[in-house]
Amino acid sequence: MPRVAARALSALLGASLAGGTLIAAAQDWPKQKPVTFVVAFGPGAVTDTLARLIGQKMSESLGQSVVVDNRPGAGGNIGAQRVQRAAADGYTVLMTSVAYAINPSLYANAGYDPNRDFMPLILAASVPNAISVHPSVPAKNLQEFVLLARRRPLAYASPGIGTAPHLSMERIKTLSKIEVTHVPYQPAQAVTATLGGQVPVLSISITLTLPHVGTGRLRALAVTSAQRSSVMPDVPTLAEQGMRGFDDLNWFAFFSPAGTPADVVNRMNAEMNRVLELPDIREKYHQLGLDSRRNNPSEFAAFIRAEVPKWAKAVKDSGAKVD
Repeated sequence: MPRVAARALSALLGASLAGGTLIAAAQDWPKQKPVTFVVAFGPGAVTDTLARLIGQKMSESLGQSVVVDNRPGAGGNIGAQRVQRAAADGYTVLMTSVAYAINPSLYANAGYDPNRDFMPLILAASVPNAISVHPSVPAKNLQEFVLLARRRPLAYASPGIGTAPHLSMERIKTLSKIEVTHVPYQPAQAVTATLGGQVPVLSISITLTLPHVGTGRLRALAVTSAQRSSVMPDVPTLAEQGMRGFDDLNWFAFFSPAGTPADVVNRMNAEMNRVLELPDIREKYHQLGLDSRRNNPSEFAAFIRAEVPKWAKAVKDSGAKVD
């Protein structure tokens, strides 16, 4: 047999064997070893809470352990890079947030391409931001807030540069043609600073706002989602107050490395959808102000394709950058 033909046959056999290995791996998943959820943020974050809730339920039904591995750092990039380099076999899964779509524009080098390097598994939860003020601020709605900002200097707290709450407020500033000074904090400290009156305005997830709005220690002026939040039904959306097209969400989701077999992706998606519809999980979501709806990998992939350019524009318009 000519040498070129032999090499071609060898390559074809190799590809066939590799394909057979992937098919076998997909059929065996998750029998071979524990599944690892790599959480891109530290213990106690919403990503961590959800990974542990969902992982425990999955381990019970799959008969296989699900291990949570926290890999915080660089706004979620460290965890994403860890999973990007992992084998595409369904045993290493990324749990991250909206930062996944923001960071490639925010960082000089996030270390991954959000549209090519991962397989979207499921959008597990979402929650809008709330624009809130200290009770001493004489603004009861968005219009009054805008007028106040035009009359006197104001500052707002957020959970950090390039986060969804920061970028949402920057979009509001641009559309309203107002100046409000940004003061970045860690999430809990942002809430504390506003409760104490050090910073009069707060842009942050409803999850962190909800307890204090209920007690009157904060006044919520608007939510950034397209629809009102079920846990804050009396708070109008930005769109209801004249800012059309707003649907800014903090979201939390699972991804696997690109090339993960479709059978494994679809099985994980089906199992996660089942878990998210369990009554105790639904109750926990309600307590956290989170929303979830059944979705498949194709639907979630379409969502990501829309989110990446949306946040890229928000980052560009705000001038936010992290080296």
